[in-house]
Amino acid sequence: MKRFRRHGQDSQRDRLKQELFQFNKTVEHGFPHQPSALGYSPSLRLMAIGTRSGAIKLYGAPGVEFMGLHEENAALTQIHFLPRQSKLVTLLDDNSLHLWTLRNHEGVSELLEEGRFTLPGPPGAPPSVTRVTSVLAHSSGKLLYLGTEDGHVFVVEVPVFRELEERNISVEAVQQRVPEEYVGRRNLESVEALTENPQNPDQILIGYSRGLMVLWDLEGSQATHHFLGNQQLESVWWKRDGCQIISSHNDGSYCQWPVSSADRQPKPDKHEMPYGSFPCKAISKILMLTKKQGCPFVIFSGGMPRASYGDRHCISVIHSKKHVAFDFTSRIIDFVVINEGGEESEYDDPSALVVLAEEELVVVDLKSEGWLMIQTPYLAPLHCSAITCSHHVSNIPLKLWERIVAAGEKQNTHYSHMPWPVNGGQNKAPDPPQRDLLLTGHEDGTVRFWDASGVCLYPLYKLGTAGVFHTDADPNDNMNHAGEGEWPPFRKVGCFDPYSDDPRLGIQKIHLCKYSGYLAVAGTAGQVLVMELNDEDADQVVDSSLADLLQDQEGFRWKGHAQLIVKEEAVHFPHGFQPFALVQCQPPAVVTSLILHSEWKLVAFGTSHGFGLYDYQQKNNVLVRCTLNPSDQLALEGPLSRVKSIKKSLRQSFRRIRRSRVSGRKRPVGNAAKVQEINAQMEREALQEMELAPVQRKIEARSSDDSFTGLVRTLYFADSFIRDSSHSTPSLWAGTNGGSVYAYSLRVPPVERRMEEQITAEPAKEIQLMHRAPVVGILILDGRGAPLPEPLEVAHDLSRSPDMHGSHHLLVISEEQFKMFTLPKVSAKMKLKLTAIEGSRVRKVSVVSFVNSKVEDYSENGLAVLTNQGDLHAISLPSIKIQVCYSCIRKEDVSGIASCVFTKYGQGFYLISPSEFERFSLSARWLVEPRCLVEAPPASTRQTLSRAAPDGAAVKSRVSTTDSDTSEEDGLQRPPLMEHALLNDEKVLLEIQRSLEGDRTSFVEKNSKRRTGGGKLLTNGE
Repeated sequence: MKRFRRHGQDSQRDRLKQELFQFNKTVEHGFPHQPSALGYSPSLRLMAIGTRSGAIKLYGAPGVEFMGLHEENAALTQIHFLPRQSKLVTLLDDNSLHLWTLRNHEGVSELLEEGRFTLPGPPGAPPSVTRVTSVLAHSSGKLLYLGTEDGHVFVVEVPVFRELEERNISVEAVQQRVPEEYVGRRNLESVEALTENPQNPDQILIGYSRGLMVLWDLEGSQATHHFLGNQQLESVWWKRDGCQIISSHNDGSYCQWPVSSADRQPKPDKHEMPYGSFPCKAISKILMLTKKQGCPFVIFSGGMPRASYGDRHCISVIHSKKHVAFDFTSRIIDFVVINEGGEESEYDDPSALVVLAEEELVVVDLKSEGWLMIQTPYLAPLHCSAITCSHHVSNIPLKLWERIVAAGEKQNTHYSHMPWPVNGGQNKAPDPPQRDLLLTGHEDGTVRFWDASGVCLYPLYKLGTAGVFHTDADPNDNMNHAGEGEWPPFRKVGCFDPYSDDPRLGIQKIHLCKYSGYLAVAGTAGQVLVMELNDEDADQVVDSSLADLLQDQEGFRWKGHAQLIVKEEAVHFPHGFQPFALVQCQPPAVVTSLILHSEWKLVAFGTSHGFGLYDYQQKNNVLVRCTLNPSDQLALEGPLSRVKSIKKSLRQSFRRIRRSRVSGRKRPVGNAAKVQEINAQMEREALQEMELAPVQRKIEARSSDDSFTGLVRTLYFADSFIRDSSHSTPSLWAGTNGGSVYAYSLRVPPVERRMEEQITAEPAKEIQLMHRAPVVGILILDGRGAPLPEPLEVAHDLSRSPDMHGSHHLLVISEEQFKMFTLPKVSAKMKLKLTAIEGSRVRKVSVVSFVNSKVEDYSENGLAVLTNQGDLHAISLPSIKIQVCYSCIRKEDVSGIASCVFTKYGQGFYLISPSEFERFSLSARWLVEPRCLVEAPPASTRQTLSRAAPDGAAVKSRVSTTDSDTSEEDGLQRPPLMEHALLNDEKVLLEIQRSLEGDRTSFVEKNSKRRTGGGKLLTNGE
């Protein structure tokens, strides 16, 4: 038929596809994996985080996010914002420097790379001569001072990245005035710190790792002061008034040095070891920040007693008599302090401490009485306990949303009410059209609710299930506050806690009904909990029921973990979702599928042994069905025993190979080639039997002896024609790993007799797919070819009633094909074979509504499909034809593919690391991506320039500029007064600027085209 199709129909359909389908990766949610650097710009009020994979991410007010990626696969080591500019410099561990800029384009800002630079060394010089260890972005905004491993300081002009050799500071020039008895035969070692006098931009302080600090006058190109430290230097801080320098050292001490013209080689005013005279760890960074009223803040990282607390990751804050050692559960990367005092202020007035740890970002309110934590609106550590499953619910009703938010607010009373302090930029993205929830299940038995409506994945509420069971955890164990008189005065902060008290608590499946507020969660040890949202605290006994999935079959013995012990007494449940019913599967294997029908008050669950149906209104089991094959021994051994089985099969395979080799030795020498051939064939057969990877498996009928054939992969409720074509019947469908489909007809009493009469289930249909491929999805289409609506969806007028007059069709989705059957006869009608020679297998499938991006009234139902190759397919319904195919996830990223979850309107999430979700969209209409604007800060009018960031930190990102943007940005760097009349002419100025920077602009344009392809700009979110 295809050859007779009109060309016009093809082009019309292609045009419609463009309006329905479009693939985009839009935004990354969560905490960056393996962070390695932190930067902050006080003028832009933006924070930057760099990672070990070369990514750089900028954050401001909620919704203001940018991301860049270095071409080099190297870790970021330092980030430095250029003062009062929308530019920043990044240093990678391959010793390359990169300049990034925020360029405004069509009302939004873009993060683009403007240039890169590597210090050239003299011919024959060792790499240490130019190996950069410290960077200072000068307050003029035009110069970078680069300290190196060999002790030299190089001066580089930005943004053109030109080395100013005449201004370089050599280690020989520094050593000229240092006392000989101090230097001796040792060199000064690497430059550990560079900082600028906050009151005089012509003075910089150079700190060497050996302990020497030199005050260098830039105007006179000479050293004016020497501070002779005796311990290895870790960091340096210059107080705002310019009269004092603070140095921290590797023995856990810090010193305060006076700066005056009277004494050119002063002694320290104060030498402190905060945590006693015992050997201490290094103080890696220290700040001293002044307040208008009261003593200054002293904030430092490290310094703990080595023997007792050497394994702690701490930042200490000392103010007057108040002293707290904030204790983190992961290594501290860096920290900055946000000050209220501006450039022209005499005081710092610190307001918030921002700490980047290896696994989370923690912000502390320094203005509150108790130095409370501030809840982060983004960068939440999704992996505070390892994510085990996820579930997305679209278009949440307002009433349910408000109740969940209210429950979450009651949990967050320990947070400060200070507004989020990193608030630069403007969020230009439109308001989300609906309220979406993402639920994540975790290894510690918690379920976390996230607002997934917009760019920020915001935590709303946390539900714990451990309280229902007897566990080893002590509910009174509170580590947040130190004991009275304890020293050091530890206070545990952050929420990253990767350790679970009991791995059996792990959540494996979640199902939330947004209309009724019922929630079902299932866990690792066969526990299924049914919960209801309650606006008040309650003390109640959880009704428990046992579901024996083996049904007393002989010859089966469970070798896995034991079930969790349920508390028999009343349990106190806080405001929120509260469990009222529990089903315990026997054997207590991992629950592999779960579905809830809130209209019929039923929950169905499946494991590797069978499936069951539970009536949570009458609190009894309706149905239990064993799906085990007699050869399914692995299903009884549990996950740990399975490893032993694999080892056993390996052992047997290699024994067979060894036996064949031994027998081969007895043969004549002339048969050696034949023996080798036989051995190779035996080895190939052994590896084929093991089925190392799905891609390697041949596409052929599978044996019923395969392991886990009884594992239930999918469950489905439907009201359809299952017995005859004139009467519809409620039904439950189950699909297994062995290609079996079981259907049960249900008799559900009317509402008025629901509590008196019991629900009954009778076997109605059983289908066995010829290829025995695992069944991953079941769907029934009504007379119009549309999927049946969700429970209560029609009752809430959110979906039209299904067509019960035309014939219904059953769609069975296996890993290898989509097969349509007629109902009630169950005769095959059509099929789509997805699996081809390359071995594609369906891993995830979901019903999606694709809305037209041009015409609001037009939409199509379809299936979103993810394969084991990482490809996304959109498949039409009811014709089951592939519409589009996009490559989304690397096929090697097995965990990413396994973690994928689709939304009802064509978006999706998958884990790109343990702590980050990548958000993508298949729909041309529904797109959630950052759109934000960052305006360049006004030029400073202050004659005495002060530092740009309290820690000298900076941020890395990709920048690309055009001529007009370059002139606009560089206008901020020029002196405020241009007395020459010619230079006051804007056109002449632009022409001069273009001629001077033509080379740089051409490089930028070339770089932009290379990065974005086809001239398209790399915007935030792409």
